[in-house]
Amino acid sequence: MLSLIGPDLEAYVAAHTTAESDLFARLRAETQASLSSPQMQVGQVEGALLRLIVGLVRPRTILELGTFSGYSALAMASALPPGGELLTCDIDPVATAVARRYFAESGLADRITLRMGPALETIAELAATGRRIDLVFIDADKQNYVHYWDAVLPLLPVGGLVIADNTLWSGKVLHPSDASDHAIVRFNARVAADPRVEHVLLSVRDGIMLARKLRD
Repeated sequence: MLSLIGPDLEAYVAAHTTAESDLFARLRAETQASLSSPQMQVGQVEGALLRLIVGLVRPRTILELGTFSGYSALAMASALPPGGELLTCDIDPVATAVARRYFAESGLADRITLRMGPALETIAELAATGRRIDLVFIDADKQNYVHYWDAVLPLLPVGGLVIADNTLWSGKVLHPSDASDHAIVRFNARVAADPRVEHVLLSVRDGIMLARKLRD
C-alpha cells in the first residue's frame, strides 16, 4: 500500500491523533516483523478512527470481514458499549493465531468471536438466523467487495453503518489495471449508486468508504 500523503504530513497526522497503547504498538510491531503482507494491518490513525466511530455510533453488534492480526477488531471492540459483541471472520490461520493471543491479553476476548471460513458463508449463516448487525467493517479480499456489500446491507437496520477499507487502493482507482483495481472501482460505484444509503469517501490512509443505511 502506497501512502496517499507524504511521510512528513503522515507523521504530523499521527502525532496529532490519540496515541496507541503499548498493546497495540506491540501488535503492530509483531505484525510487521512476522507476518506476510503486513501492510494489510490498519495503522494507528485508522484504528483511532474506527474506535471513535464505534464510540459515537454505539453499535450492539459489529461484523468485521477480514481479521488479519486483530488490530482493527481490538480497536473497535475497545469502544463497544456494555453487552456489545464483535464477530470477526478470516481464513488465515497464521495471522489469526496472532490475533487470538492479543485478544486474550487485551481483556476483550469476551466481546470478540472469531469465525474461521469464507466471509460470505458467515454472512449467509447470519442471514439465515435473522441476525441483525449494526456496523460492518469490510477489509477482506477486494474482488468480493461488491458481493459483501450486497450480502450485508440487508442485515443492517436503518441507521446501520458500513465501513469499507482500501477504497482508494493506493490511488489505483483513477487508472485501474488489474482485477483488484477494477473490483474497488466497481464497489465504489455500487455504493455511490445505491439509493438505500448516504455515503462519504474519505482519504484516510488508503481510503475509507462510510455508508449509513437510510431505508430498506
